[in-house]
Amino acid sequence: MEMHQVRYFLATVSELNFTKAAERCNVTQPSLTRAIKQLEDELGGDLFRRERPHAKLTELGERLYPLLKQCYESALGARSLASAIKSGEVGTLKLALSRTINLELITSHLAELNRLFSRLELRLLRGTALEVVELLKAGEAELAIAGDLGEAWDRLDRWPLFSEEFGLITNAEHCLASRASIEVADLMQEQWLRRSYCEEMQATAALLRSHGLDLEQGYELTSERDLITLLEADLGIAFGPRGISRHAALKHMTLEGVEQRRTVYLYGVGGRQRTAVASAILKLLRAADWSGRGD
Repeated sequence: MEMHQVRYFLATVSELNFTKAAERCNVTQPSLTRAIKQLEDELGGDLFRRERPHAKLTELGERLYPLLKQCYESALGARSLASAIKSGEVGTLKLALSRTINLELITSHLAELNRLFSRLELRLLRGTALEVVELLKAGEAELAIAGDLGEAWDRLDRWPLFSEEFGLITNAEHCLASRASIEVADLMQEQWLRRSYCEEMQATAALLRSHGLDLEQGYELTSERDLITLLEADLGIAFGPRGISRHAALKHMTLEGVEQRRTVYLYGVGGRQRTAVASAILKLLRAADWSGRGD
């Protein structure tokens, strides 16, 4: 089936006259008739009843009309999109974020992309460390922002964006929030909010347990949003990166004798061609001033 055959068919449906349809399509009437006959042969039946000077749809033609119309419009849409992408008018970005990365980290850079590309198509994906790696492997994401993804895949390129310390995070009205310093002994009766989705989860758990803290006394969470909600409700405490405590209702404090840091990276796939949008945001993120995010 050729698109010009479908175009001739749609024109004939609109005009219900082969001669007028040919004029509309800028071809001779025999050429149009021949193309429609070839389409009918492919589809296995007549699409029109020829009743000079008119043409009427057969039952097969009526059934196939909406499908062929949709097919033709989709082809035109695909051609238009391909042209826009080639000219740089449309940009597509598939970006994966680990569950520990707040989207507000990159909103200003997304706004800049909107200025650079008149039509920006953005697909944001979330996942654990392993899920982010799989998204990059499968090509479902071009770039990713996450903590340390380890060495699970040797094709990963990574660029450090910023580093931040971990500390105790509580509600700003929690009894511990007014302390000048927090000791491990102060936390023995506290309820923990465990960040099971964090790339540093195992290292954090091992660190806290090595200081005698019982992490099983609390809740296990699967998203940063849930963590913040429970912290704001003063339903527990957490040990996590400083960026979480940017919310006004929360406070980040150093836990004496317990030290951990994380680095947030931008990831790409080595040797894989990138879209214009991916290349643009990669440059924006690498050139950005992240000093306000560090310690």
